[in-house]
Amino acid sequence: MSNRTYQFATKAIRTGHNRTNEQEHSEAIFPTSSFVFESAKDAAQVFAGDKPGNLYSRFTNPTVKAFEERLATLEGAERCVATASGMAAVLTTCMGLLNAGDHIVVSRNVFGSIIILFEQHLARFGLEIDFVDLADMNSWQAAIKPNTKMLFLESPSNPLTQIGDIRTLADLAHANNSLLVVDNVFCTPALQQPLAMGADVVVHSATKYLDGQGRAIGGAVLGSNKLMEKVFGFVRTAGPSMGPFNAWIFLKGLETLSLRMQAHSANALELAAWLEQQTVVQQVNYPGLVSHPQHELARQQQNDFGGILSFEIDGGQEAAWKFIDSSRLASITANIGDTKTIVTHPASTTHGRLTPEQKQEAGILAGLVRVSVGLEDIEDIKQDFSRSFT
Repeated sequence: MSNRTYQFATKAIRTGHNRTNEQEHSEAIFPTSSFVFESAKDAAQVFAGDKPGNLYSRFTNPTVKAFEERLATLEGAERCVATASGMAAVLTTCMGLLNAGDHIVVSRNVFGSIIILFEQHLARFGLEIDFVDLADMNSWQAAIKPNTKMLFLESPSNPLTQIGDIRTLADLAHANNSLLVVDNVFCTPALQQPLAMGADVVVHSATKYLDGQGRAIGGAVLGSNKLMEKVFGFVRTAGPSMGPFNAWIFLKGLETLSLRMQAHSANALELAAWLEQQTVVQQVNYPGLVSHPQHELARQQQNDFGGILSFEIDGGQEAAWKFIDSSRLASITANIGDTKTIVTHPASTTHGRLTPEQKQEAGILAGLVRVSVGLEDIEDIKQDFSRSFT
């Protein structure tokens, strides 16, 4: 289906599905390592790019291509490159688009593994990295150098749900001959489309909401054909690629993405408002709340506010762990975006590898609890949390 006049939910179900009598109702899985050619000449033409065709599933597979086409349509991108994980998507973006000596400005309000990737690994290969506060535009401006080539952020951020001003940051990046890369994992294209606001590249952990049920690991990078050809070149050579079975799972996940994100958002907003009324809760971080310092910016950039919130509880880590351990309904795991409600303690899990100083700078306090609000009945979630507070 190539007609882009369809609405989002229709695109999420039909894009990339080339119907035949054999696969009229569901996309096929192509679990093969390589593909057979009609002749040596045929193989040579496909390998040279003179003729379209599938070569080797490390970089060409029909099921993966269907997922890439569908997600690209939803994000409004010219092209999508699927990867083995969300972290592989971040790495692939940098390896495809940056060179030794380039400078990157990164929001310190990102997933902990992204900080480790930039600071401990990419820096070893000659990339310069500076971390700034996501919401402080002056810090972004001050960090720009003549060799700055990329600005990187999550919005909303993990786990404090801070919002980055995507349009303003895109203008800043482009005024300095840099690229703006946005991690759109919390919102997905169902709630936010950074490319339409000026971003150059969007990255995803497909493991999260794009799947929606915690079944598979995968990632994606999206942008213009020109930029994605460079990204694809790294995937083709280095091999951080998505497998066909995982791609099929993500195709199925995308079919319900719009409905799920609406339901996640509704549950999260009600839970966040309820948490604000609890005496043991010091602060609730959720952009759907009027009390959130960037509530208006979130309203401008997003169609809804998503399913992730965090809150600080009196009593530090001991109280946070007690709350988590007391839950009978929520799953204790570090994933997000599942139909099941998930609770975790960022300071000792997702951001556990950060130094105490890095945690302090990123606002990852000992009493902080992150909640990925699921699709259970909201009254059951509140009842479970109420018991955990006692």
